[in-house]
Amino acid sequence: MTRTRTILFWAVAAALVVGHAIMAWHSLVVWRFWEDEAFNLTVPRNLLDGLGYSSDGALSGSTITPFDPRISTGPVVLLPVALLLATGVDPVMAARLVPLAYWVVLLAGLFVIARRIGGRWAGLLAVAVPLAFTTSAGYSPIQGPADLLGEIPAAALLVWALILLPRRAWLAGLLVGLAIQAKLIALLALPAFAIALWVFSDGTGWARVRDLLRRCWLPLVLVATPTLLFEVVALFSLGFSGYAQHVRSLGGFLLSGGQGNAGSTVMQKLGTLAESWSLPGVLAVVGAVIAVGLAATGVALRWRTATQEERIVIAYALAAFVGALAFIGWWATASRLPLWVRHPAPGVFAFFPILAAVAVWAVVRILRPSVVRTAGLVMASALALVVGAGSVMHVIAVSTTPVFTLQAQRAEIAPIAAWLAENDVEWLAASPWGYAVSPIVLSGAHVGLDDAPAMDGVPRLTLKECTTEVLLDTGTYRICAAP
Repeated sequence: MTRTRTILFWAVAAALVVGHAIMAWHSLVVWRFWEDEAFNLTVPRNLLDGLGYSSDGALSGSTITPFDPRISTGPVVLLPVALLLATGVDPVMAARLVPLAYWVVLLAGLFVIARRIGGRWAGLLAVAVPLAFTTSAGYSPIQGPADLLGEIPAAALLVWALILLPRRAWLAGLLVGLAIQAKLIALLALPAFAIALWVFSDGTGWARVRDLLRRCWLPLVLVATPTLLFEVVALFSLGFSGYAQHVRSLGGFLLSGGQGNAGSTVMQKLGTLAESWSLPGVLAVVGAVIAVGLAATGVALRWRTATQEERIVIAYALAAFVGALAFIGWWATASRLPLWVRHPAPGVFAFFPILAAVAVWAVVRILRPSVVRTAGLVMASALALVVGAGSVMHVIAVSTTPVFTLQAQRAEIAPIAAWLAENDVEWLAASPWGYAVSPIVLSGAHVGLDDAPAMDGVPRLTLKECTTEVLLDTGTYRICAAP
């Protein structure tokens, strides 16, 4: 029986590796380089061109914009991209290899923490959860793990921070700080780490509060350190007046989420989240209920009598629950934010797999042989089937070649790059924001928006018909003379 379980374990592990490899390959070399990736890429490209840590400012007036608050993907992601670009690596590969490396780090972290919680099968289940979660739908997606975005790097750093928290809380604090500088929304994870440190604290009443403060002051300092260093660099680069404007712009961006008022409701958001799994939404909800129910049962049964090892698991369980609730609750109640599951994605990638692992722990190590444990095993098996089915369906979905691939995109961009070089054009205006942004960036030009005053007299790139003189027609894109 032991040998059979070992063979089955490695067979499932191999299937997961193949599934993740298929998704990673398509994300790296098949799917088109889309506009948010391209906008983020302007920062490392401008840095290497001697323009500082600046974007092209397409969403901030269409001028070179140092420390652009609309670039919420931070230096923890973009600086390594700049290093790869400096070696001469193709821009798309340089942009995508860094987030893909973070994806591998995330999966490794999930296996490590889940194995610590509930054994190797819990590790496999945790690694399968991100494969079942799909973020590619909607206007602002995460197409795949290689997208030049900060959500997955932030999730990876948060998971490793949890792994280190019981024994090296100071280093965990630093990783949380780096996660914030990968994606600002990682700030929402702070309550999760606070509750975990509270579980680790000793004593009762004020004695426990004092012990909590003793444990958390250094991690909190290190949480703030990466952001403090980044802001100090911004201050010296921008000067006092420029930095004051930067802070105002950043504050406005954080309060608005960079969006207008979408008028979305809590139920619409929760429905979107339920449908963001590669299986029917009702099954996703059933899986979530099973995971939370089993995890809560295990925590309740061991709350007062937990060993030191079980105390760590309880801390992880509460951190995962609070963390997931913080991300989903913020997104669901922010009516101005659109129905983009990308917003709570860092919390889903980091905390949902941990809850699944705690559910396995509850069944395997807490519930005694009884009718209750039998029911728990049935529910855990159902959870594994739901996650497994979602993973398989997601792999099948991503294996389908999209209509417009990266290869086709490159072919369309080549004549644009040649036209720019021939006519010595440095800026193109995208008309409008969307598909027109990526070809401008990848052709080597700076990108603005056609409605920005700074783009007066600048040629437009569009997928639509020109209303002015056609300067270039690639078949898909057109460069139109400025009106």
